[in-house]
Amino acid sequence: MTAPVSPRGGSHAAPFILQRWSPRAFTPVGISDADLLALLEAGRWAPSAYNHQPWRFIHARRDTPDWERFLSWLIPFNRSWAEQASAIVYVASRRVTDDTKNGGVRANPTHAFDTGAASVLVQLQAWQSGWATHPVSGFDHALAHEGLGLPEDHDLHAAIVIGRQAPADTLPEGLAEREQPSDRLPLADVVFAGRFPVG
Repeated sequence: MTAPVSPRGGSHAAPFILQRWSPRAFTPVGISDADLLALLEAGRWAPSAYNHQPWRFIHARRDTPDWERFLSWLIPFNRSWAEQASAIVYVASRRVTDDTKNGGVRANPTHAFDTGAASVLVQLQAWQSGWATHPVSGFDHALAHEGLGLPEDHDLHAAIVIGRQAPADTLPEGLAEREQPSDRLPLADVVFAGRFPVG
């Protein structure tokens, strides 16, 4: 299956970056364990400080015993469309790293940055493989943290909803109108030479 092409233009970014976006319309089909792991494998190759690889991906596929539990932590709005998807991957990271030199553990100040990089690779691999993704932060973080059995030294960042994209008209009217790629801020608003602008 070929990933749908986004109409974005006017950018020098590579096509596989411009084509990726975050739809909410999904076809309720399954994804095999092998196919899901192939997407998550891409995240394994992300760069990380000292190669500590602090990210953790905890997943559930539709029509498996964990599916309803993973859905239950989403806020009602997100659940209303995510329940049509094929998988949900909760993204966490370890805030500390083993101190091999002095023993014990020490803080890892880049754990969230590194985990974001790994998550982007998963989403790009999914898009290239014909799967759509939609990352969300709208879920009960405390319940999900406990339900996933995460250790105390792990932070829970987001959930990535994965599925086969469906036509926009499969969504309720209010959502169908919003089912299109969003724009981005102009480059001049986020990139600065030398120092951050004042005022």
